Amino acid sequence: MLILALETSTELGSCALWRDGDIVERLCPPGQSHSETLLPLVRELLGESGLKVAQLDAIAFGVGPGAFTGLRVACGIAQGLAVAANIPLVPVTSLEAMAEMTGAEQVLALLDARMGEVYAGSYRRCTDGYALQGEIRVWSPANVPLPTDAGWLICGNAPSAYPELQARIVAAGIPIHPGILPTAAALARLAAPRAARGEGIDAALAAPLYIRDKVAKTVAERLSEGGRA
Repeated sequence: MLILALETSTELGSCALWRDGDIVERLCPPGQSHSETLLPLVRELLGESGLKVAQLDAIAFGVGPGAFTGLRVACGIAQGLAVAANIPLVPVTSLEAMAEMTGAEQVLALLDARMGEVYAGSYRRCTDGYALQGEIRVWSPANVPLPTDAGWLICGNAPSAYPELQARIVAAGIPIHPGILPTAAALARLAAPRAARGEGIDAALAAPLYIRDKVAKTVAERLSEGGRA
């Protein structure tokens, strides 16, 4: 099975090729927009592997949540490639990819949502991935619900971005894996069994998962919170 995976929900953009369990990954150059670097990386990755898009069985993409413009990049490129080659898409959330990267049994994934908020999703390992417990929500750092039972790990960049949140986690005695952001390789590992079961969707149905409707604060809102215009 051949799966191309695209992840641009954070500043760590990447693409990866899954070939029957073997993964080759390429990272977008730092400091450059994913919209400029991702597609050339995809072409390079496929070219080095001697493959064409039409040979792929599916394309996985990071559906979100994450950066508004970044989510559009991965979704848009995935749709363009899939429509041209008539292959299915497999959406994977950024938070599940983060959970998968820890290898832990129970994971609370916390991603900095900017604007003083945090994307949060709780996951438990299942047969071929991680099952979301409840729903993905956006919270203020002070209100992120923390696990009260043992055996949980917290991952993501939100604790280091918000000292108040990190202090709450430390006080609760929950271990933190701070250096995790979603990668295309993690997406590919999660997408492979789903693609094998025929769970891909038509490219026309793909859309980013924004979680919140508002993607930027107004000047007045930023000033009222002590920020700069």
